[in-house]
Amino acid sequence: MDSSDIKAFSLLQSLEQRGRDHAAALPVQDEVHERWAGIGFRLGGWRLVASMGDVVEILTYPQLSPVPRTKAWVRGIANVRGNLLPIMDLSGFLEQRSAALTRLSRVLVVQKAGVTSGLLVDEVLGMRQFDDEERVAVPGGVGETLRPYVSGAYRRDDGDWLVFSIQALVSDPQFLKVGS
Repeated sequence: MDSSDIKAFSLLQSLEQRGRDHAAALPVQDEVHERWAGIGFRLGGWRLVASMGDVVEILTYPQLSPVPRTKAWVRGIANVRGNLLPIMDLSGFLEQRSAALTRLSRVLVVQKAGVTSGLLVDEVLGMRQFDDEERVAVPGGVGETLRPYVSGAYRRDDGDWLVFSIQALVSDPQFLKVGS
């Protein structure tokens, strides 16, 4: 090594030391918060949320073909990109009152336990994320027809979001029995 190499090396060491002396510390994350994400939707006066993993797609209300000899809450069959999709009126199934179609009405395409179905809901409220600290038990006042499908809730300043269990819905023999 000649003297110019030694000067260059010393200069680099000096620059490195100055960088270390004036470096800002990286932010430290104190806690990792577990978050749960779902698709929020409205059904009557209830705000519900279904797991992101259970909702495959959200559709505007499609054109349907009727299916004879089915329950009143079976709206019909839709052709969605070449696949036949049964459309169920979730309010009709749960509360025996048909949902009114509005410009906000949407169909949640759900897939769970080998069952693929479209669920007509009053409105989709978008993706929602909740912290574990917001989780609460099912609030009182949830009707008996809805309660079997609610596995908990998340409480926020703007009110409760009920966790709607697609698994419980597609496991219910009454939901699977669509013939009248």
